[in-house]
Amino acid sequence: MPSLKLTNKSVSALPATGTRYVTWDSELPGFGCRIAPNGTKTFLVRYRPNGGGRNAPKRYLTVGRFPVLSPDDARREARRVLGAVTQGEDPADSRRVGRQDMTVAALCDLYMDEAPRLPTRFGRPKSAETLRFDKGRIDRHIKPLLGRKRVGDITTADVQRFMRDIARGKTATDEKTGPRTRIIVRGGEGAATRVVGLLSGIFTFAVSEGIRPDNPVRGVRRYADRKSERALKSEELVALGKAIRAVESEGGNPSAIAIILLLFFTGARRTEIAGLRWNEVDFEHDVIRLAPDRHKTGASSGSKAILLTPPARAILERLASNRSSEYVFPATTGSSHFQGIKRVWQSIRTMAGLTNVRLHDLRHSFASIGVSSGDSLPVIGALLGHSNHRTTQRYAHLEKSPVRRAASRGQCCYFHFWHFQQRHFEREDHALQPRSNNRAHEGNQRPPAARRQDGGDRRGARPIRIELPHHPSTNLHCCQHETA
Repeated sequence: MPSLKLTNKSVSALPATGTRYVTWDSELPGFGCRIAPNGTKTFLVRYRPNGGGRNAPKRYLTVGRFPVLSPDDARREARRVLGAVTQGEDPADSRRVGRQDMTVAALCDLYMDEAPRLPTRFGRPKSAETLRFDKGRIDRHIKPLLGRKRVGDITTADVQRFMRDIARGKTATDEKTGPRTRIIVRGGEGAATRVVGLLSGIFTFAVSEGIRPDNPVRGVRRYADRKSERALKSEELVALGKAIRAVESEGGNPSAIAIILLLFFTGARRTEIAGLRWNEVDFEHDVIRLAPDRHKTGASSGSKAILLTPPARAILERLASNRSSEYVFPATTGSSHFQGIKRVWQSIRTMAGLTNVRLHDLRHSFASIGVSSGDSLPVIGALLGHSNHRTTQRYAHLEKSPVRRAASRGQCCYFHFWHFQQRHFEREDHALQPRSNNRAHEGNQRPPAARRQDGGDRRGARPIRIELPHHPSTNLHCCQHETA
């Protein structure tokens, strides 16, 4: 193994090679720096306990992490540890015994402190969004039910009971956290399964740190995680398009409406669009490029590219003409991005009679239309940014179903959705009646955009208006709705 004098300069220069390795200090034997696959650098001490000779097992004790701890300070601590070893002590065992008295709440805090640097099975740390969800599950489920128990006392039976309590809603709460925000926790079997998965990861971390010898979550039979796969039907898409237009005409927030439209036209996740920055939008290549820390599967798949369909590009071009922030959808106050989409979405889905439809279901609808139109599952997976092909298998039933025979009808409904945003409304009272203009779609003519007479929403913001090229699908019949 290589050795050199560990200094700030030499440790900073140690490269990440994709595999874990140790560089030993040339000044103090047994003192070294471990470099993780992701580049995290940790000082450690290697020794043989109880004055053992060459046949005694080696022990490793973590001293601290660079650059929080300097090499000189770490070396001084290593000297103290090695001095204790010469007196017959076993520092690693003493630390392990002490940590067994740690509470689950303290273990969770230690885990969250280390999690931003801990590599996952994909070789990268968890994304900031995943860590935010982890903290919420710890604060709302794990700490209330297990936080006061000692780590060494947790058994498999405790975990089973913990899972049942979450499923029954024991941790359910509705808490107001601010003037316009609240946290609603319902529990249920799906939540219980995901929280137990996180708890397993926390105890795996405890095992790796020598806090306890085993993982009590192993062997626990979890509930099936029945993820919702709701995809909108063709008539529901039309109803949703009408409702969006109606809410917009009543002064609905234009940022929220534009985000909802982009979710449908791109198949992206809500956080990917709501937090979109202009430097992530590439108009030249019709793509949105997200860094690994900006999307859910960044730890496993790296950067993500979201293709811009013509309607999505039209929305972004309209917004680009009035940009005033690094964010595409800036907050009305402060320097962050827009956060108020849920309230507007609630109004839209209620007006459309789709109270059980979530924003994430627009993503499922995007994928379902693609599969029904003949696109292969690998193509759909690439469009959605799935890092695991098994995630896309949820749409496999559409490949061989009768829906495939209605591909053209499905595409027609897709374009009906945005037709109701632009082409079918002209009256000043915004009544939901399609106008009739048989010449609007002749040849390659671009139909005129509908114009608002009141100039925008209540705050004077200009509504989103899109002029889209004619698409041949709009000449089709769809669910007894015929385009003008």
